[in-house]
Amino acid sequence: MATALSLPREISLRARLRIVVRLAAMVLLFAVCVPFYYLYRLIGIENPWPRVFLGGVATIAGLDIAASGPRPIRPVFLIANHVSWLDIPVLSWITGSAFVGHDGLAAMPLLKELCAMNGTVFIARHDRASVAEQIEQVRGALAHTRALTIFPEGTTSDGTGLLPFKSALLSACEPLPAGIDVQPVLLDYGAEAADIAWIGEEHGLHNFLRILARRRRLRVEVKFLAPLAGADAADRKAIAAAARSAMLGAFAR
Repeated sequence: MATALSLPREISLRARLRIVVRLAAMVLLFAVCVPFYYLYRLIGIENPWPRVFLGGVATIAGLDIAASGPRPIRPVFLIANHVSWLDIPVLSWITGSAFVGHDGLAAMPLLKELCAMNGTVFIARHDRASVAEQIEQVRGALAHTRALTIFPEGTTSDGTGLLPFKSALLSACEPLPAGIDVQPVLLDYGAEAADIAWIGEEHGLHNFLRILARRRRLRVEVKFLAPLAGADAADRKAIAAAARSAMLGAFAR
């Protein structure tokens, strides 16, 4: 059985070489982007470099990204399904979005720093005492970016459907701040979704390397659905139900 730090024996030498080449390209891209990131932050102007880096990661990983539907036109909470770590670079490249992530990521220093560069807000899902503080953190982050993405499934699915939405993860949308939309967005990886999905007991690093080993390019369509309004945006439970219904409808189409 493969360990978290190894690949299955059936992966060919060519596939292993693809991993090495793609990792080297990502490291080089990171080395180019980081100095510009800190320069822009020092100057205090809008910083495009996290988006440039993540978009480059998506391309290097073999993704072809398409988008359909109404693009966000003002600050927005994006409610997305979650299939793979690829979701992050895809949505960042298309929207410039920051993300809401669980606090377990913050326990890994390097990953925490990478996430912080893109404005990730870490929340403690089981710490009910700090819910109000976490909501303020989320809203504060949105004030500095045009988009903030929430994955209300709370984990990754196999990409062929949706898991139940956890409305508690949408607390920052209740009540919906003035001037901010809440918009469902469906990430559709097509027939190969289950092949790249990070599910079950697979280690995250194993999934990362397995995707980098792929020869075929992978197409993903980012389907922007209509922003929620009226009763559908009244509270977090209504938002969860309406967003999930709209996304299931997009799957059916």
